[in-house]
Amino acid sequence: MKEFNRYRGRFAPSPTGPLHFGSLVAALGSCLEARARGGEWLLRMEDVDEPRCSKDAAAGMLRTLERLGFEWDGAVMVQSRRTARYRELLEALQAAHWVYPCACTRRELADSAPAADGAAIYPGTCRAGLPAGKAARAWRLRVDDAVVAFDDAIQGRLTQRLGQDVGDFVLLRADGYFAYQLAVVADDADQGITHVVRGADLLASTPRQIYLQSRLGFATPAYAHLPVAVNARGEKLSKQTLAAAIDSAAPAQALLAALRFLGQAPPDGLADVGAVWAWARENWRLEKVPRAQALPASTAP
Repeated sequence: MKEFNRYRGRFAPSPTGPLHFGSLVAALGSCLEARARGGEWLLRMEDVDEPRCSKDAAAGMLRTLERLGFEWDGAVMVQSRRTARYRELLEALQAAHWVYPCACTRRELADSAPAADGAAIYPGTCRAGLPAGKAARAWRLRVDDAVVAFDDAIQGRLTQRLGQDVGDFVLLRADGYFAYQLAVVADDADQGITHVVRGADLLASTPRQIYLQSRLGFATPAYAHLPVAVNARGEKLSKQTLAAAIDSAAPAQALLAALRFLGQAPPDGLADVGAVWAWARENWRLEKVPRAQALPASTAP
């Protein structure tokens, strides 16, 4: 695999709806950190969960980003076009006996303890083999007693005991689609991503990704998890929580709101997109980002 010595960051939204304030925060933080480090900033559409995503939503996101003044390097990567690569990696893990077939349904796992991200901690039902009369539905990665620790540039030290905190996790889903964890690890490796700047809603997933990287022989990027924007009820801004689309008719105001959310202090009087970007590139400081996993989007336009 090609080695990349230069900083390479990325923004990887799931195109399930229009770009909202929470997505803008992730895009802006990742882009400014890449530019401040003299690096490249790539764009990826994480549509591996195809039933929830749409090409129209992806196209709309790209148009909004362009109107907001974002510029990315290279072609946009699209996960739904990469299933052959994901299958290749799954087959390598199968050959190494790191994964096993699982017959469990969601109903059968309903009584399992919840993990940090809300999913059920897998109790290992099929680890020693499929129960009699059961057929494989999914493929899981065996984690055993692995302990993963890493230093996040914003959130600090995080340690996770995969076996007790998560359990063996799914790489190929029962519906035939590849899981996010496999897709994101493959994509980051193939794009040569050296630094991942994204929302703290994915913080609990990072140890799983680091563990999978080690099993596949991939390098581990540096991580920085930005605070997630939440509404008045404490819910993450998303399509499910009816987050409003960014008003691309007022791009400067949207960018300024995102900068303030990220702890930066742009001056009054930056009336146009060019002026906002010029100030942001010159003054961006990652260390000013609040060390919190969630913050109210009170400054959202």
